[in-house]
Amino acid sequence: MEASAPGRARLAWRRARDAASPLSRAAVLLFLSAFLVRAPPSVGYLVRLPRAFRLTQDSVKIVGSPTFPVKVYVMLHQKSPHVLCVTQRLRNAELIDPSFQWHGPKGKIISAENSTAQITSTGSLVFQNFEESMSGIYTCFLEYKPTVEEIVKNLQLKYVIYAYREPRYYYQFTARYHAAPCNSIYNISFEKKLLQILSKLVLDLSCEISLLKSECHRVKMQRAGLQNELFFTFSVSSLDTEKGPKPCTEHNCESSNRLSKAKNLIERFFNQQVEVLGRRAEPLPEIYYIEGTLQMVWINRCFPGYGMNVLQHPKCPECCVICSPGSYNPRDGIHCLQCNSSLVYGAKACL
Repeated sequence: MEASAPGRARLAWRRARDAASPLSRAAVLLFLSAFLVRAPPSVGYLVRLPRAFRLTQDSVKIVGSPTFPVKVYVMLHQKSPHVLCVTQRLRNAELIDPSFQWHGPKGKIISAENSTAQITSTGSLVFQNFEESMSGIYTCFLEYKPTVEEIVKNLQLKYVIYAYREPRYYYQFTARYHAAPCNSIYNISFEKKLLQILSKLVLDLSCEISLLKSECHRVKMQRAGLQNELFFTFSVSSLDTEKGPKPCTEHNCESSNRLSKAKNLIERFFNQQVEVLGRRAEPLPEIYYIEGTLQMVWINRCFPGYGMNVLQHPKCPECCVICSPGSYNPRDGIHCLQCNSSLVYGAKACL
């Protein structure tokens, strides 16, 4: 004989995790106490995708090649590695009377104090605060003598320097609730309360909850007839630490770490709803979480004007690299799209 809804809820409670903070348990109790009905059988699973990356540079000094342009990746608003005006062969060689001259996308680069682009005494190009507009082709002209007796030699080295950003990564959750009739105002009240509690859970981690979709549907259940269910889709993303509600501490500043902790709190919150239901006597809440329907995916998105391309940028495969001329990204997608009329770096429209 099939178990009743209270019986299934109590069985689920025995399987629920023991670990639960008093504050979050109280939040669940308050959350459920305002609502009242029976839960259908639970279905669902959790999906976990790989986490975001962290770009590492092989070296803080990059040398050129006489045969092809060398690609250089600089994080937006950060200091660049030293781009050397020598090849690997010349790097450790003795150069007599070397002369360095750099040209960028906007013409000749003249070294000056407090300039964003600086040229060191040994001819290296360094950016102190790299901006999108600085992306482009840079050429270094080197003149030198291998020995005092030999004639002057000339070398031209090209670099393509790209701005890049970390992806906008976030967790996307879906969950289902047994609901009141779809035209009931109680569903709207419930939705607001759910978002308030979820937002409070992740507030101290400088994360935010965003409701992506909320729909009420009538679902035909096997042996249970038609039932009303709420389908929630929401995301949890990391706020900029400077804009967060509290100062970011050293061990808690990493976006992926804060998101991971927020994800754990959200999973615990839904597990505790099952636990609290298991401890209740009849009647059960009117609107409540259907056990096992929580699903989660890890999503990467690039900002407009940026995209990922492992073939074009094999040394920066998971970076959101600024779109090259001939491509654009109009919104929060992953890839730059082809556009032959786009002539600038970081295009957000095909004009």
